[in-house]
Amino acid sequence: MNNRRDFIKTGAAAVTAMGFNVTNYAGSPNETIRVAIIGVKGQGNSHIKEYLGMKNVEIAAICDVDETVRRERIGEIEKASGRRPKEFVDIRKLLEDKSIDAVSIATPNHWHSLMGIWACQAGKDVYLEKPCSHTFWEGRQLVSAARKYNRIVQHGTNSRSTVALREAMQKLQEGVIGDVYMARGLCYKWRDTIGKKPDGPVPAGVDYDLWLGPAPKRAFNPNRFHYNWHWNWDYGNGDIGNQGIHEMDICRWGLGVTLPSKVSSMGGHFMFDDDQQTPNTLISSLEFDKKGKKAMIVFEVRHWMTNNEAGIGQKLDPFGPVTDTNCIGNIFYGSEGIMAIEGYNSYKVFLGKKREPGPSRREGGSNWANFIKAVQSRKREDMNADIEEGHLSSALVHLSNISYKLGRTVDFDPVKEQILKDAEANAMLRRKYRDPFTVPEKV
Repeated sequence: MNNRRDFIKTGAAAVTAMGFNVTNYAGSPNETIRVAIIGVKGQGNSHIKEYLGMKNVEIAAICDVDETVRRERIGEIEKASGRRPKEFVDIRKLLEDKSIDAVSIATPNHWHSLMGIWACQAGKDVYLEKPCSHTFWEGRQLVSAARKYNRIVQHGTNSRSTVALREAMQKLQEGVIGDVYMARGLCYKWRDTIGKKPDGPVPAGVDYDLWLGPAPKRAFNPNRFHYNWHWNWDYGNGDIGNQGIHEMDICRWGLGVTLPSKVSSMGGHFMFDDDQQTPNTLISSLEFDKKGKKAMIVFEVRHWMTNNEAGIGQKLDPFGPVTDTNCIGNIFYGSEGIMAIEGYNSYKVFLGKKREPGPSRREGGSNWANFIKAVQSRKREDMNADIEEGHLSSALVHLSNISYKLGRTVDFDPVKEQILKDAEANAMLRRKYRDPFTVPEKV
């Protein structure tokens, strides 16, 4: 297919149209796929390691607004592969490069949907870190772009591609623990205070205006920059959207549900007096209609002292029991037993009142390798974490945060995708954008 598309970027005073040839990658499995990685400070480094380990994949370009980080990663890639990738600061310039087949995005959350939409419009396939959106509405726009431009768009919920969890989900569907009525997501991580830091000068070599992108114009602060952006509403979604999106996705996957009918969240920022805006302790309850029955997801963030549950996060030492500091996973409750999932690649089943051991497995897998497979085949069904699934799971994060911010339950229509009888809450399904970094009304 060689259709001419217009990739539109809007400005405050003008509209500039840049033309792209939108083509489908249709090579053989032995042909090299050229991937550009965007955002390489944190999770982007994991993207680099994954692609470096694959045959027939070349890291063709690196894009990051921080020159120090960008140059460091380029040097590492050149040393490991013998090839020096192209260097970009601005994704819009990168997307003009017709030699790039796919982009792999690991920027802060507030950029995810817009970059994904731009990439689809430019004819690139997309691997997009979780959560795929910063608000509900822009996630739906991203799905629409993926479908309109026939792009392969994979969401970074890694558990979807692990052997153990795919087996676990199949076991749940087969009734290994009976009728499953509730799933819990556990996000118990030691998160120390980030303290307080004053605004200050932008570090040398950082294009801060590009980093802000769609977010409001604001002075630079190190507590709103590398990693700590997670705890600021302008850029992140708190730990429910950081670590918790994985567990939310597993909950929804195992229950076999899409969007909720009712959401209620309560929590706060406890213990610390610092710059963090998002809650470090949160409990969200979500109700679903499942084939005429009710089902529930209960998600919990705890940031400090906590217990472990169902053996998740517990390790034994030859000299006595040792409890790991983090408890990350899921528990499914059914009429015949429970299933405990630890992290992304392990599950155990306990049956009956005596908790007799049932099936179990620990085995990983690569979500990035699955993405490349789908890019090669051009078959959406080959993706384990299609962007539609990513949007639905990210939506649970957004609705939970809306309920928390407002301090009240929200009723949601899963068909119309609207919050009912609450104009203030409904308005929070989307956000304002800073020109020219605007998610388009029509993709």
